[in-house]
Parts: sequence; structure tokens; C-alpha cells
Amino acid sequence: MLTIAALASLTTLGYAAFYLIKCYASPFGRCRRCKGAGQRPGLIIRRLTRECRRCGATGKRVRVGRRLIEHIRTEYRAGNQ
Repeated sequence: MLTIAALASLTTLGYAAFYLIKCYASPFGRCRRCKGAGQRPGLIIRRLTRECRRCGATGKRVRVGRRLIEHIRTEYRAGNQ
């Protein structure tokens, strides 16, 4: 019989595995600041837009999990296990 703690642990591990697979398959996500548009409204006049500095006006950002995967891969290749 599974306890609630064991079930919660399995759920968390399943979610983490799903997220890492998603990051490996699709490394880019929407920019949260501009919501994927690549432009933000101006500070004083809202109709005038400016480029989003966070994503470089592409609307895409590298996911945090993908950065983790690349860091682990780099360390492994360098021999710093």
C-alpha cells in the first residue's frame, strides 16, 4: 500500500522527468516579459512599442531545464563528474 508521501514523491519525480524530456525536445519557450510578442509597450506612450531586451525581440527564451541539461553535459565532457 502506498502512503501519501510515497505517492507525492512519485508524482514529483514524474513531473520532473516530463519537464526534462520536454526541455530536451523543445528547448525554447515563450518569453514571460513580452509574452512571446518580442515587443513591449512604451513607458510613457503605450501605443509606441519597443523591443523586449530580455529575449532580444525574438519572443523566445531558453528554458531553465535546458540550461541545466547543457551544464551537466558540459561538466561531463570536461571530466568533472
